[in-house]
Amino acid sequence: MAKKSGHYQGSSALVVEGGAMRGIFAAGVLDSFIDKSYRPFDFCIGVSAGSTNLAAWLANQRGRNYRVITDYSCRPEFIDFRRFVQGGHWLDLDWLWDITMREINIDTDAFDKQPIPLYVVTTNIETGDAAYIEANADNMNDLLKASCSVPVAYRNYPRINGKQMTDGGVADSIPVIKAYEMGARKITVILSRPWGYRKSPVRNKWLVRKLLSDTPQLSEAMINRAESYNRAIDFIENPPADCELVVIVPPESFAVGRTTTNFEKLDAGYYLGVEAASEAAL
Repeated sequence: MAKKSGHYQGSSALVVEGGAMRGIFAAGVLDSFIDKSYRPFDFCIGVSAGSTNLAAWLANQRGRNYRVITDYSCRPEFIDFRRFVQGGHWLDLDWLWDITMREINIDTDAFDKQPIPLYVVTTNIETGDAAYIEANADNMNDLLKASCSVPVAYRNYPRINGKQMTDGGVADSIPVIKAYEMGARKITVILSRPWGYRKSPVRNKWLVRKLLSDTPQLSEAMINRAESYNRAIDFIENPPADCELVVIVPPESFAVGRTTTNFEKLDAGYYLGVEAASEAAL
């Protein structure tokens, strides 16, 4: 495998989708990878919760994201729809990042010492385009926060390299095509929804444009999200002849939604991830 200017010709990549609380499935998969010392990848790309899952996995912090999702993310300080109606954040990432940085921060020293690059997907609010930025100890916390910043639900836009960014899933929910363009020819993809899921087009386009009237390119990216998402699924279902895909998906029994806070459902979703990793032909 040869690397040149961010291009990994003939490489193996790991791509992890986001999905907020649905990230509990990938947390289980990646903890299972830690148990098996399974790290045959030349680079990784993560989106939103997928990027935080990958960062903790690369830092070898087993159980870190299980705790974040089943505990911190379920607390009313983080998720509060009533606060949102009153003009605040529905998902208060400022609180979540502050407390997890203090109490269970990602081990950036361990992350920097390991050899696998992590590219985190964010969306540029001015252009609506995806940005794929390599994580390091200096930009880690801000970059992961930006990738997890769900528009509207979180009202701020973190700055990365001087540019305001938001949820990477808006522009590229499943960056499998990007991994291929970067040279990967064996790609493992961890999805957050059962096999066969397709994203439906936005019905109320006018509402999206109204809510994001200050960022028109971002609103168009939101409206076009289903098209982008389903294009990635098309690639997964029919990859190029020179590309081998391993797809790890939740079973139909996976009962976790974007804002699920029920511990039993989250815990079960985690162990479905552990089982799926064990059953995958890796």
